[in-house]
Amino acid sequence: MNYHLLEQTIGHTFADRALLDLAMTHPSYALSHRCQDNQRLEFLGDAVLELCVSRVLYQKYPRLREGQLTRRRAALVCEANLARAARDFGLGSFLKLDRGEEVVGGRENPSILADTMEAVIAAVYLDAGLEEAAALIDRAMGTYEGGVQADRDAKSALQETLQALGEETPTYEIIGQDGPPHARVFTARVLRADGTELGRGQGARKQRAEEAAAQMAMDRLNSK
Repeated sequence: MNYHLLEQTIGHTFADRALLDLAMTHPSYALSHRCQDNQRLEFLGDAVLELCVSRVLYQKYPRLREGQLTRRRAALVCEANLARAARDFGLGSFLKLDRGEEVVGGRENPSILADTMEAVIAAVYLDAGLEEAAALIDRAMGTYEGGVQADRDAKSALQETLQALGEETPTYEIIGQDGPPHARVFTARVLRADGTELGRGQGARKQRAEEAAAQMAMDRLNSK
C-alpha cells in the first residue's frame, strides 16, 4: 500500500514504514492473513497519548487542580475525539481490514478509528521519538480546548451528581463480553450504593463501557 499521502496528512515521513503498515493492520486482517496486528502499538500509543496530553494541560492551565486536569484529559483522549482525529487524517481509507469487517462499516467504526489513531501515535513514537509523537498529538488535538465543553467525563459527573444528592460513590461491574478476540465488546453497569442499577453501556474496552454506562445514568437522572 502507498502510504505517501497518509504521511503527508499526518505530517510525518517514516524512516521505518513497516511501523505505519503495522499501525494500519486491524486484528481481523491479521487473523485471516496470519500476520501481526496493531494491538500492541495501540497499547503503547495510549500511554504516549496520555503523557503528551497531560504535559500540555499541565503547562497550559497552571491554575487547574489535579481533578480538573484529569477530567480535561479524559475528555480529550476519549473515543469520540480520537475517532474524529482519525477521520480528519483519513486513517479509515488506509486501514487493512478483512472482508467481514469491511462489509459492516469498519472503516467508519469509531472504536476502530480511535484504536488506529493510538496505534499511529505509537508508530511515530517508535520511529522518531517522543517529541515527534507529541507534534502529531498536537495536530490531532488542535487547541486542546475540546475538554472545556466536557470538563467532567461521565463517570466524574455521575459521582458528583450523586454526592450532591447525598448518596455514596457508585460502583461499576463488567457483566458481559461478546465477539471474537480481535473485536471484543464489553458490557458494564453502574450501581447505586444500595445496589440499584442506574445504567448500562457497551464499549471496545472496559473503561469505555463504564463511561457509556455512566452516560446512560446521567441521561436518566437529567430526564427526571
